[in-house]
Amino acid sequence: MQIWRKKSVEQTIAETMDGERHLKRTLNAWDLAVMGVAVAVGAGIFSVGAQAAAFHAGPAVIISFIIAGIVCGSAAMCYAEFASMIPVAGSAYTFTYTTVGELIAWIIGWDMILEMLMAGSVISKYWGVYLNDLMKLFGLNMTTSFNLGGFTIDVAPIIIVAFFTTMLVLGTKLSARFDGALTILKIGIVLFVVVVGFFYIKASNFTPFVPPATDAASVKGIEVSGVMAQPLWQWVTGMQPAVYGVPGILSGAALVFFAFIGFDVVATTAEETKDPHKNIPRGIGLGLFIVTVLYILVAVVTTGMVSYKDLAKQAAPSLSTSFELVGATWAAKIISLGIVIGLTTVVMVLLLGLTRIIFAVSRDGLLPRSFSKVSKRGIPARLQIVAGIVVAVVASTLDIGILSDMVNIGTLSAFLLVSAGVPIMRMRRPDL
Repeated sequence: MQIWRKKSVEQTIAETMDGERHLKRTLNAWDLAVMGVAVAVGAGIFSVGAQAAAFHAGPAVIISFIIAGIVCGSAAMCYAEFASMIPVAGSAYTFTYTTVGELIAWIIGWDMILEMLMAGSVISKYWGVYLNDLMKLFGLNMTTSFNLGGFTIDVAPIIIVAFFTTMLVLGTKLSARFDGALTILKIGIVLFVVVVGFFYIKASNFTPFVPPATDAASVKGIEVSGVMAQPLWQWVTGMQPAVYGVPGILSGAALVFFAFIGFDVVATTAEETKDPHKNIPRGIGLGLFIVTVLYILVAVVTTGMVSYKDLAKQAAPSLSTSFELVGATWAAKIISLGIVIGLTTVVMVLLLGLTRIIFAVSRDGLLPRSFSKVSKRGIPARLQIVAGIVVAVVASTLDIGILSDMVNIGTLSAFLLVSAGVPIMRMRRPDL
């Protein structure tokens, strides 16, 4: 490893022409947009807005979503610009290799591999949990966990991972079409719930729109002990942790920011995108716009149906909580169905992103190069199968709490390096 060696754009693109390691370009802008929506709109759309409203911003959580959308949009456009300049699999890993060097790229590459591996395991694990909950709502008891020799094996993650691994081996375009159909169904469920919720909205619940700032210790459900329990600017200035008001809007934006993440995974498919210079920015931009609108609509309904004070009294407030508090308990079944479908699409996109990162690192020789060989369909089939097996084993055997704590490793580091790399690349290569 030559730790500070940088790869030129020309060399990076030329390496994609190797017949054994050349991915087939089959995706268009709509496919990318659907992937972005598929990975960003999961179970969180039905809960994160309610939690941000209850414990941080009140009805002004709508502003929090707008702020988070704008900030996330800036990062997304950096990814889109890089991916259109260097339309190669690898996302932040590849971009870092061309601007900073091999060592940092290797670190970011492993960060992203671990992040997507753990995220895929967590989501597939949750898929089984929510599927069980959905079945119980319809009076069906389904057991997917079994004890074998002292180990608890959860079968549900194995089923969902095996299904999408098989589909991805058959072709990226086929997987994108199936994912697109489920995503459209998921959006339909979200919009249906939103439309129904609008009939329960009371204008009085939006007053005050920006509740006065309150000492965080006085609000149930807020943990204020420790440095990590308060925003950075409050810690630096020594101010008392507060919720609601302007501090609450900003901390709410920080909470919901991760709900928008997905464009970094979409960028890993740059090498499989037709006319990437046009389709990647369009796909990422359209996907982020749809996600932002959906989250804002759900936030409006969640805070309009019941007062944020009533939400704050709940241990884990969600959109389902709002419907239950107005007596529309039937909506829980529809929301549960939306959650299961939402998590289904997330699993597929994460499995795709995971293999494309490993593929790029492998092709550069920083992992065994055998992982970067493709099948006749232009798919890294061998790698896809190995990755699927690893995700299935991790998801079916480890505790969900352990997995959740490991998900966000490296995400912000990747965002920082990609955002810093765009001006560097503009100065070095204004011709691109």
